[in-house]
Formats: sequence, C-alpha cells, structure tokens
Amino acid sequence: DAGESAKTTDRPEFQRLLEYCRLNKGRVHFVVVFNLTRFSRNAHDHAVVRALLLRLGVSLRSVSEPIGDDAVGKLTENMLAAIGQFDNDQKAERTKAGMLTALERGQWTWRAPLGYLNGDKRRGEPSLRPDPSRAGQIRRAFEMVGSGEHSATDALRAVTALGLVSLKGRPITAQTFGRVLRNPIYAGFLSAEGFGIHGIRGDYEPLVPETLFRRVQSALSKPNDPVSHRLNNPEFPLRRFVACDACGTP
Repeated sequence: DAGESAKTTDRPEFQRLLEYCRLNKGRVHFVVVFNLTRFSRNAHDHAVVRALLLRLGVSLRSVSEPIGDDAVGKLTENMLAAIGQFDNDQKAERTKAGMLTALERGQWTWRAPLGYLNGDKRRGEPSLRPDPSRAGQIRRAFEMVGSGEHSATDALRAVTALGLVSLKGRPITAQTFGRVLRNPIYAGFLSAEGFGIHGIRGDYEPLVPETLFRRVQSALSKPNDPVSHRLNNPEFPLRRFVACDACGTP
C-alpha cells in the first residue's frame, strides 16, 4: 500500500489481501511479509487479523524474522508484534513532543485553516501565510460582523457571493463559518486544547487586528434578535404544498 501506514488495517491493498484469502479458503496457505511491521504496527490488530487468517487455514510468515506455528515461533511473533506497537507508540510520543515544542514557539503544525496556506519551512517562511484567494474574504467577514451592522448570516451570504468556498471547494456552512469567526488564529493567537496551548502568539501575520477580533466576539455573544416567522417565507416555497403521502403530515 503506497503511502499507507501499517498503524491501521484500513489499507486498500491489505483489505484486498484479506478478501482474497476469504474467497480462496483452502487454496491459500501462507501470507508472506517482509517483516511484521509491514503486517501491522498495532498489537491488537495483529492478533485479530492473525486469528482471522488462522480460521481460514492461512499461516503468517516473515522473510526477515523467525516466526512459525510452533511454540517458539508463536512466542517470537507475539514479542515482535509487541515491539512494533512499542516502537509506534514511541514515535507518536516524539511527534507529539515535537508538535508541542513548535506550538510553544508560535508555529502552527497542522493543515492551514481557511484563509491561510502552510508556510515552507525550508525557505524560512512562517508557519502560516495569507491565502491570496481567500484571505481578503475572511477579513471582509470579520469587518462586517465587527461593525455591529451585520449579522454572521449577512456576512456569510456576502463572502459566499464573493466566491469564498471551503478547502474542498464547497460552500461554507453556517457552523463552519461560526467556527471561523471564533477562531483566535485569525488574530494571531494559537490555541490547541489537546496540548494545553492557549493564547500563544503565532509566528505569522494575523488576518485581522486583535481589537476587531474582540469586537466580533462581543457581537457574537449578544442574544439574537427575535425572528418573526412568516407562513409565506421565500426560503421555504413549498411550505403548505408538500405533505407525506401516507399520513398527510406536512
């Protein structure tokens, strides 16, 4: 599986292998891997898939490790599977420690949020840089809401008309837009709950001033004005005309 990690069994070619073994039960006798870390890096997954193969009459063999179906071979396999899990856990801990260190230095370590692009560290760029195609629209949204004259719904409608779309090219939902307006990253501050990071000054250019960001938070915290419900609402043109065929309920 090119580019797929052995940390999970949800790999296309790996699943094809298991399906092939299921469909050819009695005809397949061995699954051969270069080493057990290519089979799985999770001890529980290793045991589960190994048991599945055994039920299908399939034994596991490693090109570079002395495993087998005898007592010593099984013990060796279990030890190597546990070592693979241990190595994987250690890598995860080192990765998390490195991410924490970077965050404490103000460097964003994940995919850039809407309105930003990830910087190129090799060129000495900051961790985030403004996205030329979206940064202006994000600023416009903050300015509209921060003025106190427009609601978040108004701002979303306006920036959507200007062409703002998600990273996947889809329209921005109200929920996603609300998270954007509440995210301090646009004012230059990093927060990462899982790492205990709150209010760290980022190493990049903020899209909006801190004062504007605070005005937006204040505007969003105000209770919404009462909405008048109209029977003939243009946003629901089929109201009163569509009903359940079985019970007649609108």
